[in-house]
Amino acid sequence: MPGQGQAHSRPRGARSVVRGRRVRPDRRCRRLQAEEERALARSGRVPSLRFRVEARTVEFEDLVRGRMSFEGRKIGDFVILRSEGIAPYNFAVVIDDAGMEISHVIRGEDHLANTARQILLYRALGFPPPRFAHLSLILGPDRSPLSKRHGATAVSHFREAGYLPEALVNYLALLGWSSEDGEEVFSLPELVAKFSLGRISRGPAVFDREKLNWVNRTHLKGLPGDEALDRALPFLRRSGMNPDGIPRPRLRAALETVREEADTLVGLAERLRFFFDEGWTLTKEAEDLLAREESRRVVRALEEELRSVEEVTPENTRAVLSRLSRRAGVSGRGFFLPLRAILTGETRGPELEKVFVLLGKEKIMKRADSILQRIGPERSPESE
Repeated sequence: MPGQGQAHSRPRGARSVVRGRRVRPDRRCRRLQAEEERALARSGRVPSLRFRVEARTVEFEDLVRGRMSFEGRKIGDFVILRSEGIAPYNFAVVIDDAGMEISHVIRGEDHLANTARQILLYRALGFPPPRFAHLSLILGPDRSPLSKRHGATAVSHFREAGYLPEALVNYLALLGWSSEDGEEVFSLPELVAKFSLGRISRGPAVFDREKLNWVNRTHLKGLPGDEALDRALPFLRRSGMNPDGIPRPRLRAALETVREEADTLVGLAERLRFFFDEGWTLTKEAEDLLAREESRRVVRALEEELRSVEEVTPENTRAVLSRLSRRAGVSGRGFFLPLRAILTGETRGPELEKVFVLLGKEKIMKRADSILQRIGPERSPESE
């Protein structure tokens, strides 16, 4: 390009012209004579190489924003080779994309000015330019550009937080795009079939964590049981639970009892903690509830009732719970809340009958005994 008059050198340290907030290079370097260039070189001034912008306007058709036009004089002569011999972004990316025969460049709107410079380089080098599509920047809830101060922004952070890759891709596609039929949850093949640049909005999209959680929860619910378990196991182990030695059907049954309540794989692992002895602990709310006299009767009655049955099964659970309520002398919330606290360590959670069967007689009695040791024996009528 220098031999064709499309580039010129500029010595390091040459002044720039300031126009308000915009800084543009002084174009006097365009007119340097050969002797002047040699003199500057002898003085140690190593030049950079700049592209000579002669075009009055640079126009291109953006696949999202339509016809775009930039004034050449506002672009100014720009560096294509630094004085240390390194090619900057705009020149390097043109060479790279042309060499790889890139057909479409899809990126943020903050690159619009770069696109004008790159098109000039494509033309000068004789390369066919790719099609360009510039997307609006994603905003945080405060409508400022999304950044680390809004929380996780790296894909690895979302993976560690238990978001499914296919759900994250699904949600990101919805930022500034919508399907013709209004659907919002897609498998990857469905998304590929439905997506089009023509339906991308020019307005900025706001990153909504609650919407992401909903999309991820929907994908999580749709996973086959074995696949959901396989994906959850690493998060269980990371949370300190040991699933080794537990029959896979029991693990899968445990997962199914809580799957509806979890937004992420991390949440799923957290919800499954009650199933493991090392994960069962009483929340402060559950402990306060179980310290009440009415709750003590439920704990004591639970131990007595379970001694009278060989095992807890789906077939006898309802009858066992009915006898247990009568034995404790309480019903309704006064019965079910403390029972849930005994079984799960919390006062809210999955369906109680399923949890009862899932834990089984031995595990339930062990927890009831632990609670009685913690809160003390039931007070007798004489002590009241």
